[in-house]
Amino acid sequence: MTLDRMDRKILEILQEDATIPVAEIGKRIGLSTTPCWRRIQKLEENGVIQRRVAVLDPKKVNVGVTVFVSITTSHHAQDWLDQFHGVLSAFPEIVEFYRMSGEVDYLLRVVVPDIEHYDAFYKKLISQIELTEVSSAFAMEQIKFTTSLPLAYAVPEPA
Repeated sequence: MTLDRMDRKILEILQEDATIPVAEIGKRIGLSTTPCWRRIQKLEENGVIQRRVAVLDPKKVNVGVTVFVSITTSHHAQDWLDQFHGVLSAFPEIVEFYRMSGEVDYLLRVVVPDIEHYDAFYKKLISQIELTEVSSAFAMEQIKFTTSLPLAYAVPEPA
C-alpha cells in the first residue's frame, strides 16, 4: 500500500494517542471528518493499523522487572520448533519473542514482578522444553520505550 503525506500524518497522531476523535485528527491535518475517517478505515483494512490498544505502566500492574532472555538450541527440526513456539506462546510473561540470526537462536523479552518470579518462570520453561543454553539479562533502567514506528521509511506516494 502506498502511504501519502496525509496517511503518514494520521498515523503519527494515532501512534501517540489512538483515542483522539476523528474530527480532531482531521482538523490537525486539514481534512474534514468523513475523508479522514475513510483514510483511517482504509489503513485498517490494509493492515497498516493492526489494532488499537492501551499501553500500560508495567510498575502499576506489578511487572516492573524486564528480563531479556537469549536462547540457543541444537534442535532445528520442524516438530521441535512447533512445540517450542507452542510452549512459549502459553507464557503471558513473554511479551516479545524473536527468532534471531547469529549465535543466539531466540530472544525473549519477559516481564515479571521480581527475580523470584523470574526464577519460577525459568524453572517452568526448562521443564517444558529442552534448550541448549539460556542466558538472562535483567534491565537495570529503561532509557527509551516507544510503540511508535518511524514513518520516514513508509512507502511514499509516486512522484
